[in-house]
Amino acid sequence: MGLDVTGQYRYPPPDPAWLRRVREGVIEPDLPIIDAHHHLWEQHEEPYLLDAFGEDLDDGHKIVATVCVEAHYGYRKDGPARLAPVGETEKVMAMRGRARQDRHASLVAEGIVAKADLCLGEAVDEVLDAQRAVAGAALVGIRHSVSRDENFPEGIVLRPGPAGLLGDAAYRKGLARLAQRGLVYDAMLYHQQLPELAAMARALPDLQIVLDHVGAIIGVGPYRGREEEVRKAWAKDMHELAQCPNVSVKIGGFGMIIGGAQWHLDPAPPGSETLAAAWRPYVETCIELFGSHRCMFESNFPVDKAMYSYRTLWNAFKRLAQQYSPAEKADLFLGSARRIYGLGDVTTPVCANA
Repeated sequence: MGLDVTGQYRYPPPDPAWLRRVREGVIEPDLPIIDAHHHLWEQHEEPYLLDAFGEDLDDGHKIVATVCVEAHYGYRKDGPARLAPVGETEKVMAMRGRARQDRHASLVAEGIVAKADLCLGEAVDEVLDAQRAVAGAALVGIRHSVSRDENFPEGIVLRPGPAGLLGDAAYRKGLARLAQRGLVYDAMLYHQQLPELAAMARALPDLQIVLDHVGAIIGVGPYRGREEEVRKAWAKDMHELAQCPNVSVKIGGFGMIIGGAQWHLDPAPPGSETLAAAWRPYVETCIELFGSHRCMFESNFPVDKAMYSYRTLWNAFKRLAQQYSPAEKADLFLGSARRIYGLGDVTTPVCANA
């Protein structure tokens, strides 16, 4: 993931005692969910590995499977640098296996979105082969962040990608290799880069693209205090992106510090009603533009855990989904992620209802 450990926008660590100050009942505890985006990592001496994630999974919602996304964790220290990210997949697969052996949480990391340097172009095949050798069918996608905003030349938490990477010839050759293998491209970028993503999506119509965190809308620095202006510009660019049938959206990531979230500074965490009200304009816009069949909910834990608990997060999404039909809700919570990532019939519950 390439985290900036010293910048002013570093992720605040979760405070378990603070999170316990709000404890809601579980809404719709029998609704099956695929958590379409979470990480397993050790960052800033704050490990979030299987045991920590398992505690969240066991907090009452019926999470039947998860998609674990690369986070620059556990890279190989020996061998070619291009193969270093395979070390992360090895560690995630070990936790995946342990989950299936030691607990009824049997479908943790059912899908894995790994890292590969797409700037290698066609030579990325070597990395993809190595990732597949480790993960097998669990390898469902690749993420190579292109996040960049000229207002933050040193990056915002994430190290900035080179300018114009989505249009780079070598990078696009790498993307084309994903399409040929049936792998999803997880797009990690900032909201100002949405037009670049739309141009790439049109150029590679056979590539299945999933936009992370509704486009990671920046709400800090020069963007703070301009929320409505930024939201309207984002909605306009999302309308253009939605014209590309090969693009889907992960709805979540609203607790990222780069988005301007500051709930961690309050005396107590926000409740799900507060979160639903804050997120509604973005959630409704995504579903209106892309349709439920191209939208999926994500936790983005542990990144978002500094702002609210896992239980409260999914309660907020369930409140937001109340206006949609049963078929649309099924898409948002399970169906879209299962189909787009090719997860098969995930019906075994990961957690027991609390």
